[in-house]
Amino acid sequence: MCPSVVQRADKMVMHNQTAITKARIPAVGGRSGRRIYIEDVYPLVDAGRFPVKRIIGEPVDVWADILRDGHGVLAAELLWRPEASHRWSRAPMRLHDNDRWTAIFTPPSPGRYLYAIEAWTDLFATWRRDFLAKRQAGMDVKLEIEEGRSLLATLKPRDAAQARLIRETSTSADDAGPLLSEELAAAATKALQADLTRSANYPLVADRPIARAGAWYEMMPRSQASIPNRHGTFDDCIARLPEIATLGFDVLYLPPIHPIGRTKRKGRNNSLTAAADDPGSPYAIGSAEGGHDAVHPQLGTLDDFRRLVSACAAHGMEIALDFAIQCSPGHPWLTQHPEWLKCSPDGSVQYAENPPKKYEDIVNPDFFGTGSEALWRALRDVVLFWVQQGVRIFRVDNPHTKPFPFWEWLIREVKSVDPNVFFLSEAFTRPKVMKALAKLGFSQSYTYFTWRTGKEELQAYVSEITGYPEREYFRPNFFVNTPDILPLDLQSGEPWIFKARVALAATLSGSYGIYNGFELLEHQPIPGKEEYLNSEKYELQVRDWNKPGNIKNYIGHLNRIRQSNPALLQTSRLRFAQIDDKDVIGFVKESIDERNAVAVAIALSREGPREFWFHFGDIEIGPSGSQRRVKSVQNLITGEQHTIEWGGVRLRVDQQQDPAVLFRCLA
Repeated sequence: MCPSVVQRADKMVMHNQTAITKARIPAVGGRSGRRIYIEDVYPLVDAGRFPVKRIIGEPVDVWADILRDGHGVLAAELLWRPEASHRWSRAPMRLHDNDRWTAIFTPPSPGRYLYAIEAWTDLFATWRRDFLAKRQAGMDVKLEIEEGRSLLATLKPRDAAQARLIRETSTSADDAGPLLSEELAAAATKALQADLTRSANYPLVADRPIARAGAWYEMMPRSQASIPNRHGTFDDCIARLPEIATLGFDVLYLPPIHPIGRTKRKGRNNSLTAAADDPGSPYAIGSAEGGHDAVHPQLGTLDDFRRLVSACAAHGMEIALDFAIQCSPGHPWLTQHPEWLKCSPDGSVQYAENPPKKYEDIVNPDFFGTGSEALWRALRDVVLFWVQQGVRIFRVDNPHTKPFPFWEWLIREVKSVDPNVFFLSEAFTRPKVMKALAKLGFSQSYTYFTWRTGKEELQAYVSEITGYPEREYFRPNFFVNTPDILPLDLQSGEPWIFKARVALAATLSGSYGIYNGFELLEHQPIPGKEEYLNSEKYELQVRDWNKPGNIKNYIGHLNRIRQSNPALLQTSRLRFAQIDDKDVIGFVKESIDERNAVAVAIALSREGPREFWFHFGDIEIGPSGSQRRVKSVQNLITGEQHTIEWGGVRLRVDQQQDPAVLFRCLA
């Protein structure tokens, strides 16, 4: 017979009573009996597994919910230090509202930092609050005065000044006046910390400003000569620096400069057969002349390269060097360290492939083979070798095809030697893989911007990578084209679309880049593909850098506007505006220090001219706590000023002249 409902209930009660009897009461003050909770800490990436990214010299706002049971008064401090140091700096946290506390610290130099939060019950502040309330109500507070003195006796002063203050107060008259001084309250807050609770340590990486904002110019050194069929040199690159600097670029990015393999060298347009004078792909690294720590002899010597680095610095630019982890079949490692390379089942070295694509002129290292530990160290040493030559920026080729643990280890190793170094991830791969690489150490990342052309998809994508938590670790670099990618929208060769794309890249993102030839409107594709016909990846090219129809002046003007408006040199403070035209995108960006705000509108189609209403809506600018609506805008090119009426301004764009309009916002 089934037990009755009453019988089942009786058994349940007996079982629960037994469980209660066996349960342990938490130890007072023990870990399981904590009374203070530190929750919802901001900023964090994956609960503190990966570091937050910030720029040196800029305040880091830290927030947390701090709460406890009962009515005790809480106090809290923000702690922070360089990771390599053991000495913490402290800043008092203040209660914002609703148990939300905040404080600020500023990392002064590049490197890894830790920050944490301590909170405690301020017993003396609790006594002081209750005493004042009772006295205000007319109650007898003699016992409360004695209670205050008793608390003073338990204080543990941190220094001689605190000890003297406490001693003098303890021996003062019977009135409560000395007990209520602000000086004593401040001293007691830190000297008597009940229920002291501490959060975990959270990581943060502070970088140089150029890790967040820069204009990149990519060029093939061997194509910088002015004479047809002559191989370019580092001296030819130096000769071009004045023009590139005048255009306002901060970073000169060079694809691999190492000796190029001869075995299975690729010919023009990626053909499998190379002619005797074909230079081969610079990504087929390594020959009898050396590997990743050598320079291609036709470019010059290592001393010549160092002169290029110095010349860039003299023009206010830095060199970014490609780090491509692959070897030609003639790379010295194939004979010196065959255990570092991947082999086929028959024992032969396995060339690289990404089915159905094959790369017969390169082979890939084996990151988990028998020689993997030595391989990892050798690759780290390659990067450190170029750091010694003055390179502080590395663009990494296809990092998503290499192990995540390798990158996390290598980047930490390199930055421990020189925290000024940073890495750009060239990972055109799945979104979450791109973000994972950013989390584990890459300072910047290539993006899908190249293929986002419509208004809605641009707004959706940019909103994604500039929202929380992505903005805490993912720094985009919007390249308009690359040696491998000639986007479909540029294949028309129309000047307006080249201007529109570079304007979008330069204003939406803090960092952006062009590959040389973009300024000359180069647009001839391999039919049916997003690739350049007669690509200089496989042949030498000589260009007329003053070719009629070029847009160099336009690009230079954009870069000058960027340099004079800090709002454009970051990506996290961006708000899209309502534009009553489906083919015009509009947005407002505000600088980190909240002193500069810029409004931008860019036409996305050739039909025009276009007239539209730029709605500012509820967009406010200015310092936190005193933000105001935009009252007027001033054209950054013409200086013309427009007053905001009915929440917006009427604008006109003639794409054939300039598809973009840029305004400084005035409150």
